[in-house]
Amino acid sequence: MKNVAITGKKSWYNKLLLEMKKNYLLYLMILPGILYIIIFRYIPMYGLTIAFKDYKITSSISNAPWIGFANFIDLFKRNAFQRAFCNNIIISFSKLIFGFPAPIILALLINEVKRSKLKKLVQTAVILPNFISWIVIYGLMTAIFSPNTGIMASLASLIGYRGEVVNLLTNKDTFREVITISYIWQAAGIGTIVYLAAISGIDTEQYEAAALDGAGRWRQMWHITLASLKPTIITLLIFRVGGIMNAGFDQIFAISNDIVISKADIISTYVYRLGLEQRKFGIATAAGFLESMIGLVLVLITNQIARVIDRDSAIM
Repeated sequence: MKNVAITGKKSWYNKLLLEMKKNYLLYLMILPGILYIIIFRYIPMYGLTIAFKDYKITSSISNAPWIGFANFIDLFKRNAFQRAFCNNIIISFSKLIFGFPAPIILALLINEVKRSKLKKLVQTAVILPNFISWIVIYGLMTAIFSPNTGIMASLASLIGYRGEVVNLLTNKDTFREVITISYIWQAAGIGTIVYLAAISGIDTEQYEAAALDGAGRWRQMWHITLASLKPTIITLLIFRVGGIMNAGFDQIFAISNDIVISKADIISTYVYRLGLEQRKFGIATAAGFLESMIGLVLVLITNQIARVIDRDSAIM
């Protein structure tokens, strides 16, 4: 039995070498990506041990003494972390509930545009915001919402309004809505690419057969287009739920301020301040580690739900 197992391993190894030799150009193409993942994703995972150590920047990670879950206990006792955790959940779910359907709806609407030139123009227009940095977007938002020199203030003055113009960027009651709406505006367009690609693969004969049966464009969209997009939607939803704890560090960091910090502070920005500004690396790593573990659990749960709904759409 042992010799059979060794022979089987050699056979598999020889097949792999033969395959790599045959398609060596393809393997060379993916080599930079593999090296990137190993160097910047897997090797840094050793740093997660800082979450269980009393690490000081003056010493190496390996020499830092183990303290178990002391950093996690300290983390949960902090009111700032509890606030950041709650904000993270609220903002993440707002982006998921309102942001995830946005590219689907947008893709369906774009697909209904029959003139090719107009269709390309609309696609380009909705994708462009994705390539604008949040710093630039913050500048645009300031130019729009500034109560003194902003466009909103000018329009209000033009129609004869003499009251106070609320600055949405410094208003605690509306700042989360600003975060969600600006996220949808920036990210919805790029999300349509996957759905439009999936729509282009749908057999047009299905639409022709539906039209002959008397189905209008709305029923065709619902029963053919959306039904065909179901596996794609479920797969992307699994990935989106997996990253739900990532509420958008770059966005929050760029457009938030001290006035709205109580409503905008999330785990990522809290970790940034805790680690780089206060140099409490152990607690900051514990917060990041906790965020990643919650994301992993959510991926597994969502994948199991997807397996029940549609077994072929599950990723594992």
